[in-house]
Amino acid sequence: MSKISKLFKGSSSSSSSSHYPSSSKSKHGHRSRTGPTPQEAIHKLRETEAMLAKKQDFLENKIEQEIMIAKKNGLKNKRAALQALKRKKRFEQQLTQIDGTLSTIEFQREALENANTNTEVLKTMGYAAKAIKGVHQNMDLDKIDSLMQDITESQEVAQEICDAISRPFGDAFDEDELLAELAELELEESMTNMGRVPSVPTAKLPTSKLPSTRPSQRTPSKKRAEDDDDMQMLAAWAV
Repeated sequence: MSKISKLFKGSSSSSSSSHYPSSSKSKHGHRSRTGPTPQEAIHKLRETEAMLAKKQDFLENKIEQEIMIAKKNGLKNKRAALQALKRKKRFEQQLTQIDGTLSTIEFQREALENANTNTEVLKTMGYAAKAIKGVHQNMDLDKIDSLMQDITESQEVAQEICDAISRPFGDAFDEDELLAELAELELEESMTNMGRVPSVPTAKLPTSKLPSTRPSQRTPSKKRAEDDDDMQMLAAWAV
C-alpha cells in the first residue's frame, strides 16, 4: 500500500471517529455547518493563486541564481557547478508543478464564477417573472378588450371628422373633362407655334465701303443736258 493511500486511510478513519460526536450533537438538536458560499470559495481560490504566483517568482529567482553559480564555478569547481545545476533542475520541476496547479485552480475559479453568475441571472429572471405575474394579476382581459374597442371607435370618429373637414366646398368638376380641355389648349398652342413666321432681325448689318458711283452718274446727266440744249436750238431754227 502506497504512502498516499495510507495517509488517506488514516485521515478517513480519524475523520469518521471525529464525526460521531458531531452526529450525536446533531441528534441533540445542534445545527450542522453548511458548505462555503460561492463568494467564499472564489476568494479562497484567488488567495491560492496569489500565493502560487509569489512562489513562481521565488523559484524563477532561485533558478537564475543557480545558473549564475554554475557559470561561476564551471571551470574552477566542477562539483559545485553540478550541484547548482541539480538544484536548478529541482526548482524547474517545482515551477512546472506550480504551473499545472495554477491552471487547475484558474479553471475551477472560472467555472465557479460562471456558475455564480448563472445563479444570479436565474434569480433575477425569477424576480422579473414574479413581477410580471403580479402586474398581470391586476389586469382584466375583458376590460382590455373593451378599452381597445373604445380606442378603435375613437380613431374611426377622428378619421371621419378629418375627412369632413378636408372635403372641398362648391361645385365638383370632372377631372377627365378638365384634362381633355387642357389637351386641346396644348394642341392649339403647338399649332400656333408651328405656323408662326420667324421675325426678321432688326439689328443693323455691317456694310462694307464700296467705290463711289457718283462720277459715272454725273456723266449721263451732263450729256443729257447738252442734248436738250441742242434740241432747243434746232427748234428755234425751225421756227
